[in-house]
Amino acid sequence: MPCNSCILQPVSNTTMKLLFVYNADSGPISGLFDIGHKLFSPETYQCGLCSLTHDTFAEKKIWKEFREKSVTEMEFSHRDEFEKKYGEKFNYPVVFQQNDNLEILLSREDIEQIPDVETLIKTIEEKTAG
Repeated sequence: MPCNSCILQPVSNTTMKLLFVYNADSGPISGLFDIGHKLFSPETYQCGLCSLTHDTFAEKKIWKEFREKSVTEMEFSHRDEFEKKYGEKFNYPVVFQQNDNLEILLSREDIEQIPDVETLIKTIEEKTAG
């Protein structure tokens, strides 16, 4: 059963980092299935974070610019990569804030309420300010 409020193992880096975990598996076959799903049945696509940050074939320009200009370190992972590294399962997609611990910044439910990439960026900026 996925853990929604767990704080994972401490990390040694005290600089804040954001960890984005997509509700998709890594690899070319999974990528092709995701593209097909986005093309033919976008309303049932299971990764709200993917839909916010990417078009069917590429990363959205505004998201890419935000990422590249941000002073905050960001790491992106597919669910299978995350589970292999941390040994935990969550309701994906999810965004973590990593300081001394890994804490949920945006849950799946939070992400599902975000209507567009601009609101995602604003929400991240607000939640990580100060």
